[in-house]
Amino acid sequence: MEPRLAQYLAEQHLADQTLKVVPLTGDASDRRYYRVLLKNAKPIVLALHAGPIDYEAMPFVAIARLLSAVPVPVPAILHHSNALGVLGLEDLGDVTLQAHLGAATPAEHDALYRQAVGFIALMQQRGDALRSDAYPPYGIAFDVEKLTWELEFFVKHYLLAYKGATPGEGERTALRTEWSAIVDELAAEPRVLCHRDYHSRNLMLHDDSLYIIDFQDARMGPDTYDLVSLLRAAYVDLNPQEVDGLIAYFLAHKSGGPPDEEEFRRRFDLMALQRNLKALGTFGYMTTSRNNTVYIQYMPRTLSYVKANLAKYPRFGRLRELLEPWL
Repeated sequence: MEPRLAQYLAEQHLADQTLKVVPLTGDASDRRYYRVLLKNAKPIVLALHAGPIDYEAMPFVAIARLLSAVPVPVPAILHHSNALGVLGLEDLGDVTLQAHLGAATPAEHDALYRQAVGFIALMQQRGDALRSDAYPPYGIAFDVEKLTWELEFFVKHYLLAYKGATPGEGERTALRTEWSAIVDELAAEPRVLCHRDYHSRNLMLHDDSLYIIDFQDARMGPDTYDLVSLLRAAYVDLNPQEVDGLIAYFLAHKSGGPPDEEEFRRRFDLMALQRNLKALGTFGYMTTSRNNTVYIQYMPRTLSYVKANLAKYPRFGRLRELLEPWL
């Protein structure tokens, strides 16, 4: 066993109760996760960080408190060790929303997605009332700098590194002009509390309810952001009727009364274009820099979303022309 885990279990008086420690598949960070099977008790999950932590300063801890106050379901933090860099977490099992969909009936599928969309609406409504400097998301946002960085990340890691593109300086300048138009509009929208990575792999099915995980990067952003993350994710195919129905469900539960659906859909598609391009950058980065080829399988679906939005709106004619050779 990893020595820090053994020491942690001893300090928490769990060593004698431990039956087995099982490594779990981690995320794209430097954290590692382990399930601890215990005698006469529910299993727990240990998150092992690269080094020591400062529990009270961790965004994950503060945001867990914020989301619990909303309230939406998140894993409970059971105990921790700053020196050992370990968090003890409630074990939510292994069934993500993505994994469950293959066995779900159409009615279950619809109910789970409505629950997920309902959580977004609730986070946006309650997020404004809970605004406080004690919570990190209220101090950071999808501003011009962040959104531009993400699109340049797409250029660097998808176009240049993965596709081997060689755009000239004129094309690079033209791309920056297109990025500026997209980013300026998105950054100017009213901001709400956003999970930041809200999709079917970060929603766990546990005790007949969805639980939200991987929320430590939450920040302020457009009201379309999390909905786009869920409905235009690379991991699950949703047909157009499902997407339309879930957008309508979100608008019906949106505070302040339902906005104009056509205008909301335009803003939704704009956000989707930016986020899907950034996702392609992430997939290219994981493939070329991290030598993790698992993300290649998600590129075609993401590309289809990008190409559909580029074709749908005349304003993207020049951007479509610039990207066409590599999409």
